[in-house]
Amino acid sequence: MEIRPILSTLARHKTAAALIVVEIALTCAIICNALFMIGDRVQQINEPSGIAENELLRIQLVSSGTDDNASARTRTDLAALRAIPGVKDATSTNQVPFVNSSWNSGVRLNTKQQRSTLVATTYMADDHFLSTFGSRLIAGRDFRPDEIQDFEAVSKAAEPTAIPVAIITRNMAEKLYPGVAPAQVLGKVLYSWGDRPTRVIGVLDHLVRPSLQDGPNAREHTMVFPLRTHYNIGGNYVVRTSPERRDEVLKAAVKLLRGNGNDRIIIDDNTKPFTDLRNEFYQAPRSMAWLLGAVCVGLLLITALGIIGLASFWVQQRTKQIGIRRALGATKGQILRYFQIENFLIAGIGIALGMLLAFGLNQLLMSKYELPRLPLLYLPAGALLLWLLGQLAVLGPARRAAAVPPAIATRSA
Repeated sequence: MEIRPILSTLARHKTAAALIVVEIALTCAIICNALFMIGDRVQQINEPSGIAENELLRIQLVSSGTDDNASARTRTDLAALRAIPGVKDATSTNQVPFVNSSWNSGVRLNTKQQRSTLVATTYMADDHFLSTFGSRLIAGRDFRPDEIQDFEAVSKAAEPTAIPVAIITRNMAEKLYPGVAPAQVLGKVLYSWGDRPTRVIGVLDHLVRPSLQDGPNAREHTMVFPLRTHYNIGGNYVVRTSPERRDEVLKAAVKLLRGNGNDRIIIDDNTKPFTDLRNEFYQAPRSMAWLLGAVCVGLLLITALGIIGLASFWVQQRTKQIGIRRALGATKGQILRYFQIENFLIAGIGIALGMLLAFGLNQLLMSKYELPRLPLLYLPAGALLLWLLGQLAVLGPARRAAAVPPAIATRSA
């Protein structure tokens, strides 16, 4: 089939065709970026945490006054928590994943650096930390008991105290030492708390930072320092148990801690399984993904209705022309193909403009909301989606046009 008659017809209906082209272009631009943002949110929601989430409980408590014996009480608490039936291990730490605050420090590779190479979150850990959290080492070792210092003593020391060793994540190691295998990172030094070197003794597969600070690319800029904390520093006790015993163990742990003195407050809203913490933490990205999905569906429906309306209008306007072509020997398949090629050309022009708009919209979002660059893969994906939509939308009017009997069509006004 020649394209020239189709182009000639479109030239006589420039306004209607232009409106559909603009509609498809805008839809393409929005759909491409919306699909990208949905994919980004889904990736956030499903990111690996590096911890045994379905086995972990968080209990947060704070002192209602001054507790000069907080360190000793914390040791007593942890011993009692580990003795609860069903508990695999327990630890205290300054922070936990899936909250909206974190302890962060700049990290340098030498003392002469004026600016940090990156900003990492810092978990303070005892020798039960990795066992409790279930985080997996891919290189190196855990802390030895003799390497663990008391955070309160370190923070109150008259002279800066060195943090001699640390464990970092694979993601942080790749950022600090590009191209170096995890096993080769062991023994390298970094500088964070002061100008004394900290030697890397272990590399974790994954361990997310507590908050979304610094964006998705920095979610695993994480290091673990051998610092023992007491319950008033962050207020976090983390207990590991089997998934089916979480509720039972949580009730027993809360009861035990309340029985160890009425001068402490357990924050019930923050005392829950880690799976609940994760669900709440990602509620906003999840809602955004659903909202963007609804926007995409709405835009596609509006675009489809526009294509159907235009095609139906043109079928009505060209009934006599269609009948003449049928009388001259055109088959139903040729009539159907005519309208589908016509719509394919309109959609193609709209999609080409839409790709340019999609790129421009992404640049705007990058500058205003710090979104990453739109991957080129989303452009052909959006184009294919709109082409398929256009062909399906025009199918009904095109079939009605092909079914017009020549005798009736030629009698039309």
